[in-house]
Amino acid sequence: STLGSKVWKDKNPETMEGDFIKINEWLLPLSWLYGLGVRLRNFCFDVGLLKSHSFDIPVISVGNITVGGTGKTPHVEYLVSLLRKHASVAVLSRGYKRKSHGFIIADSSATARLIGDEPMQMKKKFGDITVAVDKDRVNGIRRLTDGKTVKDIDVVLLDDAFQHRYVKPGINILLVDYHRLIIYDKLLPAGRLREPLNGKNRADIVIVTKCPKDLKPMEFRVITKAMNLFPYQHLYFTTLVYDNLCPVFCGKDRPLSSITPDINVLLLTGIASPKQLAVDLEPYTKHIHKLTFSDHHRFTSADVDLINNTYASLPHPKLIVTTEKDTTRLLETEGLSEDVRHNMYALPVKIAFMENQEKFNENIIGYVRKNSRNSILAKTKDDNKSRNSHNSGNRPRTISFRNH
Repeated sequence: STLGSKVWKDKNPETMEGDFIKINEWLLPLSWLYGLGVRLRNFCFDVGLLKSHSFDIPVISVGNITVGGTGKTPHVEYLVSLLRKHASVAVLSRGYKRKSHGFIIADSSATARLIGDEPMQMKKKFGDITVAVDKDRVNGIRRLTDGKTVKDIDVVLLDDAFQHRYVKPGINILLVDYHRLIIYDKLLPAGRLREPLNGKNRADIVIVTKCPKDLKPMEFRVITKAMNLFPYQHLYFTTLVYDNLCPVFCGKDRPLSSITPDINVLLLTGIASPKQLAVDLEPYTKHIHKLTFSDHHRFTSADVDLINNTYASLPHPKLIVTTEKDTTRLLETEGLSEDVRHNMYALPVKIAFMENQEKFNENIIGYVRKNSRNSILAKTKDDNKSRNSHNSGNRPRTISFRNH
């Protein structure tokens, strides 16, 4: 821990978000009380007073134990991209801050207001998967797997459900922000932890997210040791990768490199952790003007006036950069000027594994293949077993999955 602290203190606080974790020491007594309540809840689940439900279908949960963005959506999207080649995928989310209730499956008429911005983002990007929202994840999974609501779901991905202990997933993935490692944080309200550090012990896979692309081998080793995981837990590191800028309303894609040093960028965000995005744009231009709203913010008429006026005041050349998540709400916002609409671009973000990507992929696909109840997947698996049992040789065979 001492070495780990030194690594983080050597970072430049102006360039790396959250590397200097701010702890409100005077709130620590309240954190103790908060922790007492969370520990009691976890104890009730551990001893069976509160029931965790298991399902006879692969369920993979992705989440965190901190307040603030750790990159859940791009990691869920990575899993979707990986699995949709092999299986029929459903994503189940709470649909945070949606203006609806109960279980809803996204269709062609879905809006961010109806299902939430993050589910809407995934439905727009992956039209061939099932996206559903339900605050009651147990009910949501039952509806997705009853054979009536949706046909032939092979795997359910739970978005932001690490602490939703009423569901016992087959694989529990915990995301940890590199810039605010949970091992140096404190419980709410003094810090940002939603539950005590030992909550990480429920994870099958831990991913340190938002890592710098130039992370040194020593830092890999320091973090691995400091995380102090059990042998059954697997640790991975990912970094953010940006695609071409995509027009929100009209126009053509343009490469990120088209942002030259003379261009003024209005960075419009309503996400939990916007600072890293600004840092990542700085190599292209220093003329970054930030217009920041709270996470999941619904843009009002006053906000629209502020956006229009702020953009109009910037000198040429100029453009607006926002996030895919914000795009889902901006598309439903009225009153944006034509100049704003013609020059607004979303910056898609993906994740890239810094090492052991193939191992991660094999673990995920292997789990889904082994536990799928879908007739096509099960038949393929059984057919391969049958062929292998009648084969005089010992050659490994490749499993063939559903082809979309």
